[in-house]
Amino acid sequence: MSAAGSPVAEGDEPPRGSVRPSGLLDVLRVASVVLDSEGRIVLWSPQAEELFGYEAREALGEYAARIMVHEQHIDLVVKLFADVMGTGQSWAGAFPIRRKDGSTRLVEFRNMRLLDDQGDVYALGLCADQSTVHRLEREVALSTRMIAQSPIGLAVLDTELRYVSVNAALEEINGVPAEEHLGRAVHEVVPQMDVEALEAAARRVLDTGTPVVDQSTIGRTPADPDQDHAWSISLYRLENAFGTVLGVAVSIVDVTEQYRAGIEAEAARRRLALIADASGRIGTSLDLDRTARELADVAVPELADIAAVDLLDAVVQGRRTSLGPAESAVIRALAVQGYDSVEALEAADPPGQVARYAPDRLVTECVRTARPVMLPQVKDEDLPRIARSPEAAKLLGRAGVHSYLAVPLIARGEVLGALDLKRTRNPLPFTEDDLLLARELAARAAVQIDNARWYQSARDTALTLQRSLLPSHPPVTDGLEVASRYQPAGATSEVGGDWFDVIPLDDGTTALVVGDVMGSGIPAAATMGRLRTATNTLASLDLDPARLLEHLDKITEGLEQAIATCVYAVHDPHLRQCRIANAGHLPPVRVRAGHPPELLDLPTGVPLGVGGVPFSTTTVDLEPGDRLVFYTDGLVETRRDPLDERLDTLLSLLDGPDRPLEEVCDLLLRTLHEPDNFDDVALLIARATAPD
Repeated sequence: MSAAGSPVAEGDEPPRGSVRPSGLLDVLRVASVVLDSEGRIVLWSPQAEELFGYEAREALGEYAARIMVHEQHIDLVVKLFADVMGTGQSWAGAFPIRRKDGSTRLVEFRNMRLLDDQGDVYALGLCADQSTVHRLEREVALSTRMIAQSPIGLAVLDTELRYVSVNAALEEINGVPAEEHLGRAVHEVVPQMDVEALEAAARRVLDTGTPVVDQSTIGRTPADPDQDHAWSISLYRLENAFGTVLGVAVSIVDVTEQYRAGIEAEAARRRLALIADASGRIGTSLDLDRTARELADVAVPELADIAAVDLLDAVVQGRRTSLGPAESAVIRALAVQGYDSVEALEAADPPGQVARYAPDRLVTECVRTARPVMLPQVKDEDLPRIARSPEAAKLLGRAGVHSYLAVPLIARGEVLGALDLKRTRNPLPFTEDDLLLARELAARAAVQIDNARWYQSARDTALTLQRSLLPSHPPVTDGLEVASRYQPAGATSEVGGDWFDVIPLDDGTTALVVGDVMGSGIPAAATMGRLRTATNTLASLDLDPARLLEHLDKITEGLEQAIATCVYAVHDPHLRQCRIANAGHLPPVRVRAGHPPELLDLPTGVPLGVGGVPFSTTTVDLEPGDRLVFYTDGLVETRRDPLDERLDTLLSLLDGPDRPLEEVCDLLLRTLHEPDNFDDVALLIARATAPD
C-alpha cells in the first residue's frame, strides 16, 4: 500500500523513506518472537518486552517455554512447538502466561514455521493480550453490524470526498447500488441534491475537525426522482491512532415526514394569520367598492396572483336572482388585484364594468350552483371557459395562468357573486387546503359585502331624497350673487340632514338659510324636507328672523325625536344690511375688503326642537362686495382637531384677494372636508351686489 492508502501499480516506484503505519497493530500491541529449532529465543521485539515484562537481554538465548508460558502448560506448549517445527502447520490458541512480575495474563498466540536461505528452521510467534484482541473484535463486530443494519444512511468519504464505503440504508436512500458509489464523488451519484453545500461542509470538517451536526438539505435522488425529500446530515472527521486524517464519516437521516409536517404546520399558521388579517382588514367601512377591494387585497399574493371580486348585477341593484342552466350571468366587477401579471390584469374586467358571462363559463357555473369551481391544472382548452372573451383568453394564456379557483360569495342564503382566483407566478396548483381558505375568506367577506350593498342602497335612497329636497341651483336674486355646495358624508356614515336655501321675498329682500338636522339616513332627510318646506312658507310671511325661528322651533317639537340647528338671515340690498337669527348653529363668516374675515358675533341660541328659549335678531352691515359664508359643522369639525383651530383655518382660507364664489366653494371643500368625515356638509356663500 502507498502512503495515501492506494496500491502500488506494477512498474511504479515504491515509496521512499519511512511509511507511517496505520496504527492498528499499535493498538493491538502485537509482540513478535523468533525461536530457533531448539526453542531458544533469537529475536525479541519491544512489544514482547511490554507484554511479558522481560527485556531483550533477559530473554535472548533463553528457552521460550520458561519465559513465555505458565508452568502448568509447558508440556503442552512444547508438544505444539514440536508439531509446528515438524509438520510446518501453523498453530493458534490462547494460554495464560506468567509475567516477570508474577502476574498472570491470558495471551493469544499465533505460531508458524520459518525457513531461511540456509535451510535453517525457525519458529515465529505473534502474541497479543487476549482482552485487547477481544475488545477490538467486539468493537469491529458492533461497528459492522450497526453499519450494516442501521436505518440511518452511513458513508465514508476519503480526503478527496469520494465514496469509500456505504451501508445498505444509504443504498436505499440514494437508489444507487453500493458498488456504484465507490470511487465517485457525491455530485456524481446524487446530482439533484444540494451537493455544493454538502461538499463545502465536508471540507470544513476535514480542515477543522469540528463536526457538522444536523445540517438540513432538500433534494431528490434516483430512489424517488419526482418528489423532494429532506435529510438531516451529520459529518465527522476520521483519524487514525497517529492523528492522520483518513476522511469524513457521513450520516444521513430522512426527515421528509417531519419536514412536510413542518411545512403543513407553517401553512396552517399562515392560513390562520391570513384569516385573522382578513377579519381586521375586510369591512372597515360600509362602502361596497372598498369592501371588495379589501377582499382582493387580502387574497393577493398570499392565496393567488390575481384576484377579482365580482357581484351579480341584479344583486348590486337590490334584486334577488337565480340562474337557469342556459342563462348567462350578468356580472359587475367590483375589484381586481394582481401581483406582477400585466396580461392577466388586462384580461380581467375593470372595476365598475358590467359584463355578460355565457352559461358555459366557470364563474357562471360557480354563481349558478353556489359551489366552488377549481381547476388545479389549467390547460389551453380551459382558458375560454375562464375568460369572458377570446381576446381575454389569449391574454390569460400569455400571462401563464396555470391554476384557477372560483368561490361563491354567499350571505344570508343568497349568492351575491364570486371570488375569482388565478395563479401565474406561484408555481403550485390550488389544493383542497387553498379551497378551504378561499371559502373561509369568501364567507367572512360576503357578510361584509352584503352589509355594504344594503347600506349603499339605503344611503343612495336617502341621498336621492336629500338632493331632491335641496335647490339644484340657488335662484338669482336682486342684490346678491350666491354659490352653494352639498357634500354627502363619507362612506363610513349615512347621509345626514344638512340643507341650505335661498328664498327671494316679495319686497326685494332675500332670505338665506343653512340648517342641520341631527341624525342620519332617510329619517333625517325627511325631517330636513319638512323643515325646509316650513321655512319657505314662513319666509313668505315677512317675519322677523327671530320670530321665524320660534315658529320653526314649535314645528320641530312636533316632529318625533327631531332636533336641528339653523341660521336664518334676511338681506336687504337697499339698506345694505342683514338681519340674522341663530338657533344653535355655527356663526357665519363675514368677509369685507380691507378687513380680515370674521365670525359674526351672534347670540348662539338653542337648537330647534329644544323649546322654551327665545331667539334674538342681530343686524349686520353688508356693503356691495361683502360676502357672507354659511356652513354646517361637517365642514370644520373633526375628531382630532380642536374646533377653534379649524375655524381659524376657515378664516385663513377666506382671507386674501377676492375670487369667484364657485372657486371659493371648491377651495373650502377640497381643503377642509375630509373624505372619511362622518358628517355631510352644506355650504352657501353670498356676495352683496348693488341693487338694480
